[in-house]
Amino acid sequence: MDPQDRERFSRQILFRPLGESGQEALLSSSAVLVGCGALGTVIANLLVRSGLGRLRIIDRDFVEPSNLQRQTLFEEEDARQSLPKAAAAERRLRAINSRISVEAIVADLTPENARELLSGFPLILDGTDNFETRLLINDVSISLNIPWIYAAAVGSYGVTMPVRPGASACLACLLETTGASSFAAEETCDTAGILNSAASIVASLASTEAVKFLAGKSSFSESRLISCDVWSARFQSVRVARNPECRACALHQWTYLEGDAQPHITMCGRDSVQIHERHRRLDLSSLGQRLSSASVSSVRANEFLLRFQVAPYEMTVFADGRAIIKGTKDPAVARSLYARFVGA
Repeated sequence: MDPQDRERFSRQILFRPLGESGQEALLSSSAVLVGCGALGTVIANLLVRSGLGRLRIIDRDFVEPSNLQRQTLFEEEDARQSLPKAAAAERRLRAINSRISVEAIVADLTPENARELLSGFPLILDGTDNFETRLLINDVSISLNIPWIYAAAVGSYGVTMPVRPGASACLACLLETTGASSFAAEETCDTAGILNSAASIVASLASTEAVKFLAGKSSFSESRLISCDVWSARFQSVRVARNPECRACALHQWTYLEGDAQPHITMCGRDSVQIHERHRRLDLSSLGQRLSSASVSSVRANEFLLRFQVAPYEMTVFADGRAIIKGTKDPAVARSLYARFVGA
């Protein structure tokens, strides 16, 4: 650690459980974050300010005005430009701490790319908004023997739990045994809303666990599910036991990693459908030129995406072939619009 780092992180070094040795370990460590929304922006912000040496951010979405209430790395201009969240976060984080490495990847985490995108890091962080992706992360974590930290929040409530492959319970032990995922399946930020304080507290707990682990101060040998409700000011910590017959960590059945549970069309909230066109690259410039003569309006583009309106729908198309069709929850309508304006 040079004098500049020692001054910058002096107040953190003074915290005895971390100390100078922990700070040095943190500066030389790295992590990969999946999802950069309400949870992910707080986690990324705290870790970068804490001195994490390298951070990769993977996110498929773009900034919208409704994000600004709780997604702390974004500004109004990001929403006006419809910037991808990963790219906007990278720019802001580099301004916060120019001495660390931040890498933005604008992509959807899928069974095809998950191993490649998540390997090579000592820790995976959860900033996602759906259990399909979380269980994919869980499969990758166990198959590659990489610890990860689960986190989720909706309304005034949130939970977090660290997972150490082979040593602790995994997310499948929790969800596929107890059915605990039914809460999140029934309520989302788009149906139940979310308090920014709920997301911030859960993300703060998750980032603290990350700092402890990356600084060599925690081994994640025991899984404890921490839950909190900021509205009622209730906190709870419950030990989660490993399931000896767990599909993932005991039997090594990679249902999500092998794509058996990953649909090509995913409901992604906001009265929207996301279409996955895997193994397809789009020339957004050419597509924009074609659309200029079609029956569409409000065509906007940047280097990452192309957005246009086909009343009463709004379509956002990404270079990797994905599209988000807003204004419907019907996959058939979404498929029809995609085929009509992007191509089958």
